[in-house]
Amino acid sequence: MLTIVPGLKSVVGPLSWDESVANFARNYVNSRLGDCNMVHSGNRQYGENLAKGSGDFTGRAAVNLWVGEKAYYNYDSNSCAGGQVCGHYTQVVWRNSNRLGCARARCNNGWWFISCNYAPPGNYVGQKPY
Repeated sequence: MLTIVPGLKSVVGPLSWDESVANFARNYVNSRLGDCNMVHSGNRQYGENLAKGSGDFTGRAAVNLWVGEKAYYNYDSNSCAGGQVCGHYTQVVWRNSNRLGCARARCNNGWWFISCNYAPPGNYVGQKPY
């Protein structure tokens, strides 16, 4: 089991690294090196979280951004606070997602582009993540 972020263990089911999912993420981040645009791959086989940053932006920093959205998620109403985003958080903790693959690459402009993909995907309308 992977430990993504300490403290989430009570919420997140077991996630296992999956090299085929990581290969998908790797191919996708490499396809974005020219423009570094945060555009989703459009693949429905996997859930997907994207992030980009400068300096020494790491995968852990990206996950911390996504998990930070927990502050905006209301479990009872299964919704985000007005004007806020929380879908990255709900994908990280989605109950049925049990395989993970991530990749990071430096874009031509010097920024880092990160994709984490989850199988099976989550964030189904009307369903709670856990």
